[in-house]
Amino acid sequence: MSETHAAGPGQDGAPGHGAASSEGGAPLGATVTVEVPASTGNVGPGFDSLGLALGHYDTVRVTRIASGLEFDLTGEGTDGVPRTPEHLVLRAMQAAFDAAGAGALPPLRLEAHNVIPHGRGMGSSASAVVAGVLAANALLPIRSRLNPDEVLQVCSRLEGHPDNVAPTLLGGLTVSWEETSRFHSAPVDVHPDVVPVVAIPDFEVATAVARGLLPDTVAHRAAAVNAGRAALLVVALGGRPELLLPATFDLLHQRYRAQAMAPSAALVEGLRERGHAALISGAGPTVLVLANGPQGAERAAEAVRAIAADAASPAHSHHGGRVSWRVLTLHVPREGAKVSVSTQ
Repeated sequence: MSETHAAGPGQDGAPGHGAASSEGGAPLGATVTVEVPASTGNVGPGFDSLGLALGHYDTVRVTRIASGLEFDLTGEGTDGVPRTPEHLVLRAMQAAFDAAGAGALPPLRLEAHNVIPHGRGMGSSASAVVAGVLAANALLPIRSRLNPDEVLQVCSRLEGHPDNVAPTLLGGLTVSWEETSRFHSAPVDVHPDVVPVVAIPDFEVATAVARGLLPDTVAHRAAAVNAGRAALLVVALGGRPELLLPATFDLLHQRYRAQAMAPSAALVEGLRERGHAALISGAGPTVLVLANGPQGAERAAEAVRAIAADAASPAHSHHGGRVSWRVLTLHVPREGAKVSVSTQ
């Protein structure tokens, strides 16, 4: 028996509602599979508020077993993650069980295939958190499951903010904020002509390092400019993609972080000089171009390769060595994470 559904809002109950075979929760042998998209936070001027889902998916599969804890981890970053209860997916699962008052996790087999690169600003940790919380929710008895708002709270608390977990859960563009110690997010449909192109470098930048470069205060004028551009970006992504270049202009965070990712900053500058709406994805160092249509995406990808191949470009080296860029043309998924459950 199997069932598949998206994890978006507007369903009766929490993401995963109706998936278990009985009121007692998923039985021994039941498998929950979560396909979870990448995401980009900050999105140009939308620092700590705007998030965008990216059609690049990790797959997490959790199976109820008789005893113990088993792992089968493949793909991006799996050599550096623990095969213990400290694995981020399992920590997220336990957080969901704690929020539901369900006690300790049952014995599990965790299978994960990662395609989202780690430490590159594409929401790999948010994807792991969302996958774990949704998988745990599907294992819980129906009466104990978290509703969509509770899922958002658990995920956001684990991440520290909602700007990556919200688009991962909901798809599309999300506008997120915190009020009275609770997180909120409003989804926005993205115009179908918006095509994300990512240039992923072969080096990492820790989010904590990038955030540590930000000043405590900025000039009032810079804040005002950023607020206007963030508002314009919502308009551009929602229905006016021809405005993406001016809408992605930022004064709040990218220039301060440039020293930690000089090749990425140089690539952004070169792309914007050529008329492409380029920005640092999340905390970097991946460069994201929000292209207008397939032809715009093709031109953006060609421009990335041309700039990277230019031996005179600062984007050509990092700490004295050559930088390799992996260029992917993606899409903005209208739906977020998808959950399916099968029982033996």
